Amino acid sequence: MTATNNESKDYAPKILAFSTNNISDPGIDLAGSSHMHYPTSAMVFSMPCTSGIKPEWILYAMEKGFDGVFIASDGEECAYLPDCAERSAKIAEEAQELLREKGYEPKRLRMSAICSVCAEPFTNQIKDFYNMLKNLGPARKG
Repeated sequence: MTATNNESKDYAPKILAFSTNNISDPGIDLAGSSHMHYPTSAMVFSMPCTSGIKPEWILYAMEKGFDGVFIASDGEECAYLPDCAERSAKIAEEAQELLREKGYEPKRLRMSAICSVCAEPFTNQIKDFYNMLKNLGPARKG
Protein backbone atom coordinates (compact mmCIF):
# COMPACT_ATOMS: atom_id res chain seq x y z
CA MET A 1 0.00 0.00 0.00
CA THR A 2 1.15 3.52 -0.68
CA ALA A 3 1.01 6.15 2.04
CA THR A 4 -1.18 9.21 1.61
CA ASN A 5 0.46 12.65 1.67
CA ASN A 6 -0.47 13.28 5.32
CA GLU A 7 0.55 9.78 6.33
CA SER A 8 3.92 9.96 4.58
CA LYS A 9 4.80 13.34 6.10
CA ASP A 10 4.40 12.11 9.69
CA TYR A 11 5.22 8.46 9.12
CA ALA A 12 8.58 7.19 10.36
CA PRO A 13 9.03 3.52 9.39
CA LYS A 14 10.23 1.26 12.19
CA ILE A 15 13.13 -0.94 11.11
CA LEU A 16 14.52 -3.92 12.98
CA ALA A 17 18.14 -4.52 11.97
CA PHE A 18 19.75 -7.84 12.80
CA SER A 19 23.51 -7.48 13.14
CA THR A 20 26.33 -9.76 14.27
CA ASN A 21 28.72 -9.45 17.19
CA ASN A 22 31.99 -9.91 15.30
CA ILE A 23 31.31 -8.58 11.80
CA SER A 24 28.58 -5.97 11.39
CA ASP A 25 28.37 -4.61 14.97
CA PRO A 26 31.78 -2.90 14.75
CA GLY A 27 30.74 -1.24 11.47
CA ILE A 28 27.46 -0.06 13.00
CA ASP A 29 29.31 1.16 16.11
CA LEU A 30 31.74 3.02 13.84
CA ALA A 31 28.79 4.77 12.21
CA GLY A 32 27.70 6.02 15.62
CA SER A 33 31.15 7.04 16.84
CA SER A 34 31.75 8.83 13.51
CA HIS A 35 28.48 10.74 13.98
CA MET A 36 26.99 9.32 10.80
CA HIS A 37 23.26 9.73 10.87
CA TYR A 38 20.62 7.18 10.04
CA PRO A 39 16.93 7.09 11.03
CA THR A 40 16.34 6.91 14.76
CA SER A 41 13.44 4.53 14.18
CA ALA A 42 15.94 1.77 13.30
CA MET A 43 16.57 -0.64 16.17
CA VAL A 44 19.63 -2.90 16.07
CA PHE A 45 19.51 -6.40 17.53
CA SER A 46 22.85 -8.17 17.81
CA MET A 47 23.42 -11.90 17.53
CA PRO A 48 26.37 -14.24 16.90
CA CYS A 49 25.67 -15.16 13.25
CA THR A 50 23.06 -14.17 10.66
CA SER A 51 22.55 -17.82 9.72
CA GLY A 52 20.91 -18.23 13.15
CA ILE A 53 17.97 -15.98 12.25
CA LYS A 54 14.68 -17.81 11.94
CA PRO A 55 12.28 -16.72 9.17
CA GLU A 56 9.50 -16.70 11.78
CA TRP A 57 11.33 -13.95 13.70
CA ILE A 58 11.00 -11.67 10.69
CA LEU A 59 7.28 -12.33 10.43
CA TYR A 60 6.95 -11.80 14.18
CA ALA A 61 8.69 -8.42 13.91
CA MET A 62 6.22 -7.35 11.22
CA GLU A 63 3.27 -8.55 13.28
CA LYS A 64 4.57 -6.58 16.27
CA GLY A 65 4.72 -3.28 14.39
CA PHE A 66 7.99 -3.11 12.50
CA ASP A 67 7.64 -1.88 8.94
CA GLY A 68 10.79 -3.55 7.69
CA VAL A 69 13.60 -5.88 8.70
CA PHE A 70 17.22 -5.38 7.64
CA ILE A 71 19.76 -8.18 7.95
CA ALA A 72 23.35 -6.92 8.23
CA SER A 73 24.79 -10.18 6.98
CA ASP A 74 28.21 -11.60 7.79
CA GLY A 75 28.74 -12.34 4.12
CA GLU A 76 31.90 -14.39 3.52
CA GLU A 77 33.56 -13.17 6.75
CA CYS A 78 31.61 -15.33 9.20
CA ALA A 79 33.80 -16.77 11.94
CA TYR A 80 31.41 -19.66 12.59
CA LEU A 81 30.37 -21.21 9.27
CA PRO A 82 32.07 -21.30 5.88
CA ASP A 83 28.66 -21.31 4.14
CA CYS A 84 27.05 -18.58 6.26
CA ALA A 85 26.29 -16.35 3.24
CA GLU A 86 24.43 -19.16 1.47
CA ARG A 87 22.54 -20.12 4.63
CA SER A 88 21.60 -16.49 5.29
CA ALA A 89 20.38 -16.04 1.70
CA LYS A 90 18.19 -19.14 2.08
CA ILE A 91 16.77 -17.78 5.36
CA ALA A 92 15.97 -14.46 3.67
CA GLU A 93 14.22 -16.25 0.78
CA GLU A 94 12.18 -18.36 3.20
CA ALA A 95 11.29 -15.27 5.23
CA GLN A 96 10.17 -13.38 2.12
CA GLU A 97 7.95 -16.30 1.14
CA LEU A 98 6.51 -16.40 4.67
CA LEU A 99 5.83 -12.65 4.51
CA ARG A 100 4.12 -13.07 1.13
CA GLU A 101 1.95 -15.91 2.50
CA LYS A 102 0.89 -13.74 5.44
CA GLY A 103 0.02 -10.73 3.26
CA TYR A 104 3.13 -8.56 3.67
CA GLU A 105 5.26 -7.22 0.84
CA PRO A 106 8.43 -9.37 0.64
CA LYS A 107 10.53 -6.28 -0.12
CA ARG A 108 10.02 -5.25 3.50
CA LEU A 109 12.97 -7.54 4.18
CA ARG A 110 16.39 -6.46 2.97
CA MET A 111 19.76 -8.09 3.46
CA SER A 112 23.22 -6.74 2.74
CA ALA A 113 26.73 -7.78 3.76
CA ILE A 114 28.02 -5.27 6.32
CA CYS A 115 31.60 -5.65 7.53
CA SER A 116 33.44 -4.27 10.53
CA VAL A 117 34.46 -1.07 8.68
CA CYS A 118 31.23 -0.61 6.71
CA ALA A 119 29.88 2.40 8.61
CA GLU A 120 28.99 4.41 5.52
CA PRO A 121 27.50 1.46 3.59
CA PHE A 122 25.37 0.60 6.65
CA THR A 123 24.01 4.13 7.04
CA ASN A 124 23.36 4.36 3.29
CA GLN A 125 21.55 1.01 3.26
CA ILE A 126 19.36 1.96 6.24
CA LYS A 127 18.54 5.39 4.78
CA ASP A 128 17.65 3.87 1.41
CA PHE A 129 15.55 1.15 3.04
CA TYR A 130 13.82 3.73 5.26
CA ASN A 131 12.92 5.86 2.23
CA MET A 132 11.60 2.85 0.34
CA LEU A 133 9.47 1.86 3.36
CA LYS A 134 8.25 5.44 3.74
CA ASN A 135 7.01 5.32 0.14
CA LEU A 136 5.29 1.98 0.78
CA GLY A 137 3.58 3.24 3.92
CA PRO A 138 2.95 1.32 7.13
CA ALA A 139 3.13 -2.46 6.94
CA ARG A 140 -0.32 -3.86 6.62
CA LYS A 141 -1.46 -7.29 5.67
CA GLY A 142 -3.03 -7.81 2.35
